[in-house]
Amino acid sequence: MKMITAIVNKEDSRAVCTELIKAGFSVTRLSTTGGFLMAGNMTLIIGTDDEKVDDCIAVIARCCKQRTEVVPSTASYGLGVATAYPLEVTVGGATVFVTNVERFEKL
Repeated sequence: MKMITAIVNKEDSRAVCTELIKAGFSVTRLSTTGGFLMAGNMTLIIGTDDEKVDDCIAVIARCCKQRTEVVPSTASYGLGVATAYPLEVTVGGATVFVTNVERFEKL
């Protein structure tokens, strides 16, 4: 038994959860925040058999693509002078951890 923890962009979370459920995986979603943009993420927890790990990761990879977005940023020039300028950043994709599960019970 394995536990897959996947951190995905909030915008991708609905599609990836829908596809995981269609593929027969049970998913627990946790709303999280992280990264230097402090952007919304969704952390997915999925318990599955060892032989289904690659199938699960394939579904996640299909639904979570990296893309670039332009976000506002500020620069300070000292003496209270600041200016805003656009900054192009990469968002999306997924960070996936696979861990062994010593014991699993569904009560």
